[in-house]
Amino acid sequence: MQHVRVLTALVVGGVLMPAVANAKALNIDVIYVQQSSNQAAQPLLLKKTPDNLTIAGAELAIKDSNTTGRFLKHQYSLSGVTGDNSEEIVAALKQRLNGQPAILLTDLPTTTLKVVADLALANGSVIINAGEADNNLRVSQCRGGLLHTLASRAMLTDAMAQFFMARRWREWFVISGGSDTDKAYAESINRSAKRFGAKITEQKTWSFDTDLRRSAQREVPLFTQGEDYDVVLVADESDLFGNYIPNNTWLPRPVSGTHGLTPTTWHWALEQWGATQLQNRFYEQFGREMLDKDYAGWLAVRSISEAVTRTQSNDPKALYSYLMSNDFELAAFKGRKLSFRPWNGQLRQPIPLVHPKGLTSLSPQEGYLHPSTDLDTLGFDKPESRCDMAY
Repeated sequence: MQHVRVLTALVVGGVLMPAVANAKALNIDVIYVQQSSNQAAQPLLLKKTPDNLTIAGAELAIKDSNTTGRFLKHQYSLSGVTGDNSEEIVAALKQRLNGQPAILLTDLPTTTLKVVADLALANGSVIINAGEADNNLRVSQCRGGLLHTLASRAMLTDAMAQFFMARRWREWFVISGGSDTDKAYAESINRSAKRFGAKITEQKTWSFDTDLRRSAQREVPLFTQGEDYDVVLVADESDLFGNYIPNNTWLPRPVSGTHGLTPTTWHWALEQWGATQLQNRFYEQFGREMLDKDYAGWLAVRSISEAVTRTQSNDPKALYSYLMSNDFELAAFKGRKLSFRPWNGQLRQPIPLVHPKGLTSLSPQEGYLHPSTDLDTLGFDKPESRCDMAY
């Protein structure tokens, strides 16, 4: 009797993998690091920030990764380090790492993230930021070993600016809140205006403590009087007044920015390219819609999983090297393969422009070209970044 040898193989991500019997068993633990006081308070419980924001996306991605990983003997797990301030987090993380390299997923404000990065990167770890949009982390305060899956403010405001310029809305009226994050968003709006040739006709700071639930119809029209403008841009990441600007401006103009027509990393209205199944799986597991930081957490873990699958390694530096290479591509329900920019570690990705009930557009807009990819027309291009990403 003739014996026929059969080679068992598995296709993962479009690539023929080695036989399962010959796969190298790997354990991949992702450490989630969060500053618990990082979430802004919401007086209306209905709009309260979910307690599991960011980590919910990571948990779904762990489940997804184990679905395919079990065939390759790859086991993914998620553990957490939390604290109310940077001192608590650093103390807990030192104990957790014990001088060993690790894979970290973070949702931290910039000041804490930089301290955590200094500690973890000295051990040979890799860090993926899924919670902080600070432009400085992509321009001047970068670190080799630190990657970003959440879109930067520059990517968001550039996506918005391209949409406006495509419609010839060139004159902007900007309203900013007084918090540091509001000012950072307003600065990003100014950068995008200069980059794409828009004119800011007036910029005002909202400094009132009026209860706008009672007085918006009276206060906002007076506040938005001024030279003619095509669109009103709101910079209110603190969510104190932005909800009262749409439909209350002196001139009948569209409102955009943190409120109105909003650029975001992710939104429930995305349905193309298989996104509906991701939205539904998330809702079935957590009973709410997937938010931008959830998606960024999902991207972070799936990026690690893709790198582990391709390299057959769980060494953080080896994974970082692959993630920053031209070989890395991630299918992520946005109609494009995503990759990290080698000059600052930011994940390239299309940016949805949404209103509360639906999708209006997806940037980059048609006609905005780039020598490498039109995705690099959003955010900081290589000549703008002063980073050294060697690691």
